[in-house]
Amino acid sequence: MKRNFTLIILSCLLMQCTKSSTSSSTLSTTASASTDGKGGSTARFAIAGNYLYSVDETSLKAFDISDPIHPVLKNTVSVGFSIETIFPFNDKLFIGSSTAVYIYSIQDPAKPAALGTALSPTVMRRCDPVVAKDTVAFATLRANAPCGGTRSILAVYDIKEITNPIEKGTLTLQEPYGLGYDDDVLYVCDKMVGLLVIDIRRPYNPVVIKTITDATFSDVIPYNHMLICWTDAGIKLYDISDNRNPVFLSNI
Repeated sequence: MKRNFTLIILSCLLMQCTKSSTSSSTLSTTASASTDGKGGSTARFAIAGNYLYSVDETSLKAFDISDPIHPVLKNTVSVGFSIETIFPFNDKLFIGSSTAVYIYSIQDPAKPAALGTALSPTVMRRCDPVVAKDTVAFATLRANAPCGGTRSILAVYDIKEITNPIEKGTLTLQEPYGLGYDDDVLYVCDKMVGLLVIDIRRPYNPVVIKTITDATFSDVIPYNHMLICWTDAGIKLYDISDNRNPVFLSNI
């Protein structure tokens, strides 16, 4: 929780963020989105338009924050069990759990509706932050003592048919955590290796092109040519004007 709040506060200060953390303007008119704010992939809450969405162990809650001083709980939706993360993309929410990635529509922002479930046939129990880009979703499936399982991977899902996501690519990892992308590059935090810089021009065949090892990385927020990283040494900032070659800027 402390990590999530730190990332949110820092992001708002650096980005002058507004009430949105989606990456498109295709939400319904009652929940119009901008691209001014972003959250990390391991967050348990996200803002889209005039709504705040949060997850606990089993459910998704939708709050109307049109009046931010007086938020109103509009709906509680049962999702599953061991719910861990939430990521907004366009008019959808991608929710990671220990067994699956659940996809919800927020075309009606007060009433999130289940669309599909993404499963990995190779890793059946794990912890899995998730991000979505265009018609593809990326999830880090971490297998360890609290998460269960024996194999950790980056899973790549085809989400063109949103009600039937299909895993079409994998990359073996060691102990992955948060992730984020900038254009055709994906950044993945692996606590055993470092920050992985991955070429996703061919999304179902991800290729590691660089590894940054100057800290232990937990989560990342790529934004406006900057990579904001939560690490064991605090917040690290990198210039990603050349997104394949992050350049260290400062440590907070």
